Amino acid sequence: MYHTLRSLFGLDDDTAVVGLSADSRQITTGMVFAALPGTVMDGRDYIPQAIANGAVAILSVPGTRADVPVIADSNPRLVYAKTAAKIYPGQPKTLVAMTGTNGKSSTVDFLRQIWAHAGYNAACFGTLGVTSSSGYKPMTHTTPDALALHQTLASLAHEGVTHVAMEASSHGLKQHRMDAVNVTVSGFSNLTQDHFDYHPNLQDYFTSKARLFIDLTPRGAPVVINTNDKFGQHLVEVCQGLGQDVLQVGWTGEDIRIDEVMPHAAGQKLTLIVQGARHVVDLPLAGEFQALNAVAALGLALKTGVDVGVAIDALGNLKGVAGRLELAGVKDGASVYVDFAHTEDGLDKLLRSVRPHTEGDIVIVFGCGGDRDPDKRAKMGAAAAKLADQVIVTDDNPRTEDAASIRKAVLIGCPEATEIGDRADAIAEGIARLGPQDCLVIAGKGHEQGQIVGNKVIPFSDIDIARGLLS
Repeated sequence: MYHTLRSLFGLDDDTAVVGLSADSRQITTGMVFAALPGTVMDGRDYIPQAIANGAVAILSVPGTRADVPVIADSNPRLVYAKTAAKIYPGQPKTLVAMTGTNGKSSTVDFLRQIWAHAGYNAACFGTLGVTSSSGYKPMTHTTPDALALHQTLASLAHEGVTHVAMEASSHGLKQHRMDAVNVTVSGFSNLTQDHFDYHPNLQDYFTSKARLFIDLTPRGAPVVINTNDKFGQHLVEVCQGLGQDVLQVGWTGEDIRIDEVMPHAAGQKLTLIVQGARHVVDLPLAGEFQALNAVAALGLALKTGVDVGVAIDALGNLKGVAGRLELAGVKDGASVYVDFAHTEDGLDKLLRSVRPHTEGDIVIVFGCGGDRDPDKRAKMGAAAAKLADQVIVTDDNPRTEDAASIRKAVLIGCPEATEIGDRADAIAEGIARLGPQDCLVIAGKGHEQGQIVGNKVIPFSDIDIARGLLS
C-alpha cells in the first residue's frame, strides 16, 4: 500500500512514506521518526540521528523543532499507534486481550489450546513470544511496541488466523500501544504490587489496566473477570455500568466457580460449576493458580463461541507454558519446578500451589531484579520464609545495581535463609538438599534465556541449568 504524509497524517504534503519507527537506529530513507518522550529516554534527543539516516518527517509533541516537517500532537503515542495500524492493516476477526498482574501468559496460551481443540486457526502472543499453527517466534515485550504489535496482527491475519489472544500489560495500556487494536473480548486475572518503578501507586497501576475495559473494549462486548480480589470485584461493577457482557470466574465466580480441588502428583481434579452445571475435570497441571488460569481461559473460550463440552474436554489436555510451574525433572521422587513468580503475591501463590503436591520440604531458590521496585524485596523474602521450609537467596537480574545489596534487602524478610550469589551454584545447592518427598522451586526468571548483569545479557536458563544438574 502506498502512503504519503497526507494520507497518514493529513499534512498538505505528498512526500512518500515507506515506514515508521520510534527507534532512530531503524530509520532509513523515506521513514517517519516518532520522537516519543519517555520516562528513561527522550526520543527528541535522537532527531538529528534520525534525519541523518533519512527521516522525511518527525512525529512528536508540540514545540518540537526539526529540519523536516513535524507532526505535532499532545499525545504522539496515540498517533503512532493509529498510524501503525494504517501501515499494517488487518487483524484476526476474534481478538481477546488479557490483563492483570499474574497469569496472563498461561491464560492466553490455554485459550489458544482450547480454540485449537475446537478446530479454530488460533494464535497467542505476549511475554513468551508468538505461538500459532505455523510455529513460534520470540518477542521483546509483553505488549510490543505499537508498530511490532500491528505487524504481528497483520501477519497472523495473513496466515489465516481467525482467533488470537494477547497479553495487555499496564505499560502497553498506559502508553496507548493498543489503542488501534480491535478488541472483541477482554479478560482480567488479578492485581497485586508490581512495576512500581513505573507506576507511582496502586491506583495508577489499576487505572492503566482498567483502560482495556473502559477505553478499548466496545460497549456490550463480553468481558471475563476473576472476582477473587477487590480489584476484580470493582471492575465487575465498572463493566456492568458500561453495559458490557460480564462473565465472573474463580473461587467466587458467579458464572464459573471452582467448587473443589483435589491435588495429585501429576496435576489436580477440579469440580467446576459452569453456569449452574457441575463438571469434573482432570487438569494435568499442578498449582491452584493454574486452576484459576484454566477457568479464565474456559470463560474466554465460551464467550468466543466454543461449545461448553468441547471446552471442558480441552481442559483435560492442556499443556503448561514455558517457565510457569514448569517441571524441570525429578530427583529420587522429588520434583524440581521453574517458575516466573517475581512479586510477593506471585511467590505466595506459587508456594501455596506446590504445598498440596509435596509431602516433604519445599526448597526455594529466588532473588529480585535490580533497577525495579525495591519495596517488594523484603516482602518477597518474608513470603518465602513463611511458606517454604528452606530458602536460598540468590541473584536474579541485578542490572546496574549492586547484586549483594539486592540480596541484603531480600534477606531482611528471611534472615535465616542461605545466601548464594551465583545463581547456578544456588540451583545446584537446592537440588543437593532434596530428599525423596521434597520439592524445589526455582523462581523469578521462568522462561528467560539470559541474566542481565550491568548492561549485558549473559546467556542463562534456569530450566537448562536444572536439567543439566539433574541428568
